[in-house]
Amino acid sequence: MELHATESRHSRTSNGAVVTGIISVLLALIVGIAFGQAFGNDFVGYDDQRYVVQNPWVTNGLTLDGIQWAFTHVHASNWHPLTTISHMLDCQLYGLEPWGHHLTSILLHAAGAILLLFALRELTCDSYAVAGIYDAGRDERSQLQREGPFWASAFVAALFAVHPLRVESVAWVSERKDVLSGVFFTLILWAYARYARGNSACSFWYITVVVLFALGLMCKPTLVTVPFVLLLLDYWPLGRTQSSPFLGRGITRYKWSWLIVEKLPLIVISAASCVATFLAQKQALDTSLKPPLDERIGNTLVSYVVYLGQMLWPARLAVLYPYPERNLKVPHVILALLLLLIISIAVFLWRKKYPFLLIGWLWYLGMLVPMIGIIQVGSQARADRYTYLPQIGLYLLVAWSAMELFLQCRRSRMILAVAGFLIITALITRSYFQTSYWLNTETLWKHAIATTSNNYIATNNLAQFLFQSGRFDEGITECQRALKIKPDFAAAHNNLGAALVENRQRRNDAGAQNAAVDEAIAHYRRALQINPDFAQGHSNLGTALLLKRQTDEAIAQYQKALEIDPNFAEARYSLGNAFLAEGRYSESIAEYEAALRTRPDYFEAHYNLGRALATIGKTDEALKEFTEALRINEDSAQVHCALGTLLGRMGRRQEAVAHLTEALRLNPNYENAKQQLRKLDVPGPQ
Repeated sequence: MELHATESRHSRTSNGAVVTGIISVLLALIVGIAFGQAFGNDFVGYDDQRYVVQNPWVTNGLTLDGIQWAFTHVHASNWHPLTTISHMLDCQLYGLEPWGHHLTSILLHAAGAILLLFALRELTCDSYAVAGIYDAGRDERSQLQREGPFWASAFVAALFAVHPLRVESVAWVSERKDVLSGVFFTLILWAYARYARGNSACSFWYITVVVLFALGLMCKPTLVTVPFVLLLLDYWPLGRTQSSPFLGRGITRYKWSWLIVEKLPLIVISAASCVATFLAQKQALDTSLKPPLDERIGNTLVSYVVYLGQMLWPARLAVLYPYPERNLKVPHVILALLLLLIISIAVFLWRKKYPFLLIGWLWYLGMLVPMIGIIQVGSQARADRYTYLPQIGLYLLVAWSAMELFLQCRRSRMILAVAGFLIITALITRSYFQTSYWLNTETLWKHAIATTSNNYIATNNLAQFLFQSGRFDEGITECQRALKIKPDFAAAHNNLGAALVENRQRRNDAGAQNAAVDEAIAHYRRALQINPDFAQGHSNLGTALLLKRQTDEAIAQYQKALEIDPNFAEARYSLGNAFLAEGRYSESIAEYEAALRTRPDYFEAHYNLGRALATIGKTDEALKEFTEALRINEDSAQVHCALGTLLGRMGRRQEAVAHLTEALRLNPNYENAKQQLRKLDVPGPQ
């Protein structure tokens, strides 16, 4: 009899492993279907440039110096060294081919979904058996009780895998921190389940949890809420508390005070991460919105409810929802508060019979705290990416509620299977279409404008993309539209000024060009009136003043920009240009060198530094800078000409002719290259 039971247990274990393997493959497959379009997507002009494309430490690939830089420097107002290193590895493997970076994000998300299945299986699938509440029979109810936790875990993993709210985290290269931290989070859950279940190597699993937690925080600091989540899991499904209705045989009982003490190492690490994050984001906090506390609390309440609605009906999702400055409706806040209170009271009252309701709800509320906006960072009211891990709690709530609801129903497994299939299919389809909006920068911002109202930030960002694409008329129209929505929007004034300066050459005469620069200066001054600490605005105003030959004031503006942001490489470069125009060569050289310390692959800075060094006779150093500039951009006729001219002066005629000839190949009308060839007695093309 005992032998038969043992064989039966082994058989169930073997079958369970096969089923788990099949479900894991299916999770990877549906992730590929839902987000596969991302392979054809480009990098987008929304943080991808500073995170990857224009960051030389990242684009140089995986190097020891790069790894050291990742751990010792704040990047994009964040300290997340493992995320940065993952971008470096991508550049090592794929260069700047977008498909490779998207492939990594998709694989990491698929891994997170599969690991979530394993973690939930470890956490929940023994809960009912350990508590001794399985029915002994073979009817539909008893089978659902035995198998239900596994299939509920699989459904939660599938919801997490393909919900459209995941698109922003998966399809946006800059949000690598979400998918990478998600992998560590699910590993933490799995390791903690092994520890809490009384595994023979308890100390090993506890240390594993601590190490994984520290590594996860190096991917994204929002994991600071993990100790709170583990305390929730102690109540259900692990049943480690004295009051837990799921406390069963073989599980040691603990008081809450001991469970909190047990989490102290994690809490200390979490506190340290909070301090590091605050210091890293200090500049972002200084330049972000500063709404009053009551407005932030109101937006917090509304955001919790909106995220709930988006989970149930994921339509009209956008990359950015502008903050409702002074436009938050009081009735909406009151209704949101009432709904949150009703749900909270209900799950508390049902906690003994249905503990998963309370745990899922508190998981959702608690994990969102770092991103919910009590401390406002940036100009967004909320963001789809913020729900990446918090909504797992809601998925738990839904899945286990469905299982309990259908326990009394005949053919319950069939009903749940069909409903689950239809829901997952619908979500895959929605995610497939949502991913298409991340094709490129233009489609991304146009979709945001179409799906939100009065989105002045998306309108301004679209304008900036159009300017960079040379579509100045369209860009100016979008910028003016953004200013119509929000007249005191400093970034739009700054972008409009920059467009007017760049577009001035299209004007018919010098008077019209001067008028364009004057109009740009007026917009820059307006931007600085709105935001005096706008470093980019000061730098751009300096450039416009330099065009008006108001050099002293231009220098003052560049210096002001650098007071605000000492690592502003573009302002350093522009200040170097101003000094160069004044003939202040030593000062210009110092500024170019400072710019290159911040941006080692700054092509223009290398070129102009070479010019300044050549002017004062430092030919060897100038040669080095021109060579470096050519390494960065080998198709620059300007650098080939400068290098050929310098080599000619140094008597290296053959090399000089080669570079000057290449300059003319790249630009057949380059008069300076022709003149330099004539000086070397080499006739240039007519």
